[in-house]
Amino acid sequence: MPLKHERLFGTDGIRGRFGEGWLTVDAVSALGRAVGVVLGRGRSGMRALVGHDGRRSGPALEAAVARGLGQSGASVTSAGLITTPGLAVLARLKGFDLALMVSASHNPAEDNGIKVFSGAADKLPDATEDEIEAELRARPEALPRGALPEADPTLENAYLAHLMEAVAGLKLDGLSIVLDCANGGGSRVAPRILGRLGAHVVSLACAPDGDNINQGCGSTHPAGLQEAVRLHSADLGIALDGDGDRCLLVDEHGALVNGDGLLTLLARERMQHGTLPGARIVATVMSNRGLHRALREVGVQVTTVGVGDRRVVEALRAEKLALGGEQSGHIVFGADNFYVGDGTYTALRVLQVLRRQKVPLSELARAFRAFPQVLINVPVERKPNLSDVPRVMDEVRRIESELGEDGRVLLRYSGTEPLARVMVEGPDEGHVRSRAQQLANCIAREIGA
Repeated sequence: MPLKHERLFGTDGIRGRFGEGWLTVDAVSALGRAVGVVLGRGRSGMRALVGHDGRRSGPALEAAVARGLGQSGASVTSAGLITTPGLAVLARLKGFDLALMVSASHNPAEDNGIKVFSGAADKLPDATEDEIEAELRARPEALPRGALPEADPTLENAYLAHLMEAVAGLKLDGLSIVLDCANGGGSRVAPRILGRLGAHVVSLACAPDGDNINQGCGSTHPAGLQEAVRLHSADLGIALDGDGDRCLLVDEHGALVNGDGLLTLLARERMQHGTLPGARIVATVMSNRGLHRALREVGVQVTTVGVGDRRVVEALRAEKLALGGEQSGHIVFGADNFYVGDGTYTALRVLQVLRRQKVPLSELARAFRAFPQVLINVPVERKPNLSDVPRVMDEVRRIESELGEDGRVLLRYSGTEPLARVMVEGPDEGHVRSRAQQLANCIAREIGA
């Protein structure tokens, strides 16, 4: 078993190499029991929903966690191969008390992980995750025997019905779409929904064999999709990641439209129709300042939060907003989709805009233009809090004043190497490069190796 000081849950569930640490079959069976004990307190007849993405280790880990959940008294149903957002939404729609997804998202096939959702489709609070960890460490014994989860083939159709209802009236007849499902959880659902809506679908990476998930495909490797869109003279391309919560698009010329581009076109269209609460969206610190400028032009402000969809969801709820997301393509539509980021749902919402505006994707995406970013790594001999280094902070303030609202400076240390990372972003590449080098030189003088 792992050392006691190692925290079980990371920023997005449990993730690691299959067969190691907490990702062995035995450990996951114990984890299932711990999840069932903590979430089942004060309940009787708890119902749990499980599913997996396209990894070879998925069914074995799903069976293991189901054994543990069953040991805690829960009845367990399997949705089989499905996306993470699909599983979370189904838990809410079908009255399950919790959902547990076996997936490592965009990681390679050798990895796997566990994501746990409440019956309301929410990720668990940190405090609840800590309770689960404490219960697991108190009783880490494997559960070698137990019934397999009961498979329910109707669940996939229920998720499809949810997607169809969300875009009621949308017709994609005559539209040619190249779809890359990263050989992951969306490999069955995504082609079906687009075909049902009338599109001509060219499928890529929609045949998971256990080892090919995210392998040179999907939202983290879109080059093949871009080439296929050009080759087939398609109207656009859609790329999901392994567990289907991310979505990137490719326009008819093969140009990539990332999460910032998607947020721009969605927010501008909603602002035009008066359906953007507060005239604001939520984005993370990773979003390009070009997003801020493109939205400021139409009166939309951007609320900036830390990295991770959890932070985006927290801000959407707190501020009662309806749209937010990450540059990676993880877009969240607020209460419209139960605050669940879903790549297929995102693609459908963009296709709605495309049909309403009656223009190609390249024209819709033109409003967003990414500003240049310059990143410099500076070797350091120590890592003091940079806010406590006066000359460095003076330089940062001077550069930020020059850049104004269209630029920014980010400083951080590498978590694994003796490096300070300097990132400067702004509309003029030459100016940005010069200021980044000036700041890097300042850091080198003060704390450089």
